[in-house]
Amino acid sequence: MEYQEAKEKFISTWGSLGSLWGINKAMAQIQSLLFISTTPLSMEDIMEDLKISRGNTSMNLRQLMDWGIVTKILVPGERKEYFTTEKDVQELARIIAKERSRREIKPVIKILDEVSTIEDDGTEKTKELIKQTKALHELTETMDSMINKLVNQKQNWLTKSVLKLFK
Repeated sequence: MEYQEAKEKFISTWGSLGSLWGINKAMAQIQSLLFISTTPLSMEDIMEDLKISRGNTSMNLRQLMDWGIVTKILVPGERKEYFTTEKDVQELARIIAKERSRREIKPVIKILDEVSTIEDDGTEKTKELIKQTKALHELTETMDSMINKLVNQKQNWLTKSVLKLFK
């Protein structure tokens, strides 16, 4: 397989997998292009390489920066903005896990906390709602706690954490 074919296949596959970590296809493709790039890329470079519009590129770069995955780089003597991404796979996974917890799990915990404190009117359906929401609340908090312990490990957190599960 030639370089260009491999690059396109990688970017396409990464883009398709983006939905698994909570982002859209274009966002994942931009991140994957930056991930395999040997130098920071300008918005124009990204637009040309991925064949996407300026607005789409700009919006998705901003979201990737909000996630903490992409950073803006100043290139001396250049007026254009350049972008790069985290190159360490484990650090990238840590950032994504942390951000998904903040964006997805914490709001669910808050809602489950509110719902599980409803007044018990003695009916069977209310008792069942309280029971199930409390159980789901406990499970969600436990999972969030596990994720937080994993992401707070600095070096080789994924490998170390997985190995601890089997000890």
